[in-house]
Amino acid sequence: MAEWIPSFSTPGWAWLFTLLVPLIVFYFLKLKRPRIEVPSLALWRQVVSDQRVNAPFQKFRRNLLLLLQVLLLCLLALAATQPYWRGDLSEAQFLPILIDTSASMGAVDEKTGKTRLDLAREEVRRLVDGLVSGQQLSLISVNSTARTLTDFTDNRAVLREALTRLKVSDVPTRVEDGLRLAQALAKSKDVQSVRLYSDGNLPTRPDPTTGNPIAVVDFDLPFRLEFQQIPASGNNLGITALNARRASTTRWEVFIRIDGAPAASTAGRVTLRNHGRVVGQEDVILGPAETQRLVFSIDADAPAALEAVIEPDGFDALKSDNIAWLDLPVGRDLTVYCATTLDGYRHALRGLPGVLVEPGEDGTSKLGAYDLVISDNEVDAAREADTYLFVGVVPGELAGQLSVSAGVTDVVDWKRDSSLLQHVQMREVQSMDLPQRGDDVTDADVESRGYEYLAHGARGPLMLQKREGSKLRIYFLFHTDRSTLPYRIGFPVMVSNLANMALQQAELAEMSAATTGALPRIRLDANQAYRITSPAGEHFDQSADAIGDLLGIPATAVGRYEIRKEGTPVRSIGVSLLNPTETSLATVSEIQMNEVAVSAEGERVKADKPWWPMLSLLGFGLLLVEWWVFQKKPSGMPD
Repeated sequence: MAEWIPSFSTPGWAWLFTLLVPLIVFYFLKLKRPRIEVPSLALWRQVVSDQRVNAPFQKFRRNLLLLLQVLLLCLLALAATQPYWRGDLSEAQFLPILIDTSASMGAVDEKTGKTRLDLAREEVRRLVDGLVSGQQLSLISVNSTARTLTDFTDNRAVLREALTRLKVSDVPTRVEDGLRLAQALAKSKDVQSVRLYSDGNLPTRPDPTTGNPIAVVDFDLPFRLEFQQIPASGNNLGITALNARRASTTRWEVFIRIDGAPAASTAGRVTLRNHGRVVGQEDVILGPAETQRLVFSIDADAPAALEAVIEPDGFDALKSDNIAWLDLPVGRDLTVYCATTLDGYRHALRGLPGVLVEPGEDGTSKLGAYDLVISDNEVDAAREADTYLFVGVVPGELAGQLSVSAGVTDVVDWKRDSSLLQHVQMREVQSMDLPQRGDDVTDADVESRGYEYLAHGARGPLMLQKREGSKLRIYFLFHTDRSTLPYRIGFPVMVSNLANMALQQAELAEMSAATTGALPRIRLDANQAYRITSPAGEHFDQSADAIGDLLGIPATAVGRYEIRKEGTPVRSIGVSLLNPTETSLATVSEIQMNEVAVSAEGERVKADKPWWPMLSLLGFGLLLVEWWVFQKKPSGMPD
């Protein structure tokens, strides 16, 4: 930190002090001889004495007017040099300032009532007020993304106005995004250092040496980073998870996780409402850094609009994590279209509870859309579904790269952590179909088209998976009826895994509350325009894509987002914070970059303090004194 030492922004204006010379010379040379009638020549000696006093370069008697004028000129000349007390900003000509605006920066201090962002704003405003000639700042807001508030400027009005626009976003922070933006600014300006104002509430991981939590940021610092840490704000209690799991087609199990701040014990009451009606309530008491999980049961015979609210006992620093929303669909069976030629799959599906298989025994299909389609003919891709399994089919777009011929092949390797193949032993599975790549085709060529390998054969892939938007397509390049797979104990397990994947795709197995950042995928009418209104009243106009998905809508505030089509409400989605890191309000005082660790500064930043404005005010006050002393009406004079 720099010491307080006086400096001058424009020392060249010190030449104004030379005006003292003509001021004093003019005072000596001035001769004021008023014409006075006297009754006697005896006063002539006094006149001669006056002449000597007004003679040039003779000692002048004490004069208040001259003293005031000299002092006034000195003050104005000194003010013109723009003196200031040098702080820590003086050495930085171009300084990007990153200001954390994530959810935890909205935590309120119990004593002052100020948020962490308020404290950061006050410190940055001190720097703005202390700007001197040649210094420029660029303000950058950092939360889940980074946004430039101002380019490099020394305009205090612009910088102050940008500070007033700062507001907390209910999202976690990504410091690396702000650093990358500062790095981009450094390409056009000589940036030697960057200053970060943050509470240090960052994602952490255990230190491999000490086991203590450390914040790790994937960034190579090309400049010096000054970490100015904002003080912590105290106790907090919040909802960090809200999800539901299908217990049956008629019941949902709802899970709520409550976290407390690590500083002290916390307590409160959790209330769960469905369409505004209370369906569950429970008190919670947590020790420091403890977590509690609550379970409620909800009927699935009608759509549910759940709202979980926690009412803390006593002071609570962060309000945005006290509420969460979750919408649940009506409980129903999983609908599956399975080709009648695939008897093994149909038999395994009928043994699963809550699964409706078509075509029925009469060979007819009553539904127009399904959750899962299983077929050995790619023509069935035209059937509407979220999940597809094609057996003995090569994807059309890979027909020129992959082929299937007669021959025996074994499963060489498979992806054991795949949702489809969990707990499925594929070793020694043989097939009478021989999928193989073309002569010049590599695995990378297949993967470049968006396909993921689930199983490998000796000459090419045996199972592929591709996700297209909200749809999932799985391809068995060999036909299972010409393999030993249906005779293995893992086959019904694989079919059960497939049904669970379809339940997940159809949002019938597990549901999680939407978190801030961006709205989840919303299925509406294809190619139609919609208006989305945020809780703060902001509007976003966007059209659904060709399959009816509405994607990429920003959601940076906790609350319900209304979706309208031509002014008519069609959907409402509640967005919640649900972030254990933000709720904890825990901070770190050191950030580990790729090659260097950055510690929080031990002292607060000293801003440059200009004192020439005070000199100007003193000069103006001195001018008023001179006017009042020498221009006031003499006492005793008539009006």
